[in-house]
Amino acid sequence: MGRSTTYILGFAVAICLACSIVVAGSAVMLKERQEANKVLDRQKKVLDVAGLLGEEELSKQEINALFKENIVAKAVTLDSGEYNADIDVSTYDQLKASKDPAMSEKAPQNDAKVQRLPNNALVYHVVKNGQIELIILPIEGKGLWSTLYGFLALEKDTTTIRGITFYQHAETPGLGGEVDNPRWKALWPGRKAYNDKWEPAITVIKGQAPPPAEAPHKVDGLSGATITARGVGNLVQFWLGEEGFGPYLAKFRAQGS
Repeated sequence: MGRSTTYILGFAVAICLACSIVVAGSAVMLKERQEANKVLDRQKKVLDVAGLLGEEELSKQEINALFKENIVAKAVTLDSGEYNADIDVSTYDQLKASKDPAMSEKAPQNDAKVQRLPNNALVYHVVKNGQIELIILPIEGKGLWSTLYGFLALEKDTTTIRGITFYQHAETPGLGGEVDNPRWKALWPGRKAYNDKWEPAITVIKGQAPPPAEAPHKVDGLSGATITARGVGNLVQFWLGEEGFGPYLAKFRAQGS
């Protein structure tokens, strides 16, 4: 005996509701783990750009311990360049803040195509024996297909680049995706972020750049990915400038901390 149309529809609706409940429940249950994994991945990227990660695979506990041992996070008010002790750096989400009108402002027109600026941003210090050795800055901006999110590491002179890395983007694998290639990232250390007037000067050129001693402000382009490469240069310059971490870095140079 065939089933009635009402029965079939009711059965289908019941199955859909059951699946929806399972999916929603899983999303809620996994959210905390997903957030923890995001934090862990960013910790790894900060440690990597600081040159503190070796080739050996580390556990979550080891990464967390290494981060706590070597990295000090600080909140900085972008407009003034001053530290903001009122911000809890352990819970502050800079990306969420940049999307909240109460915690951010519209960015002026810029080549990096940054839309909004958080009022406060995080910086990371690599500290050894009580002394700051490196400053690590979060950076972001448009490539060809996506927004690239990463970190730039500077020596304490605030201009010598120690490294660059990206933790999130959707650029074309094998082309713009080569921003993740260790060989390309290895071309950045030793280059200079600023010129002698303390203007952001580092740029990604089309083709091959001479060694840092000959061309301190130039980095090799990415073959077949001119727009992504130009985007990286634009976003680095933006965050080194007056709308980004420029005021903070100027105060750091003046005060030495």
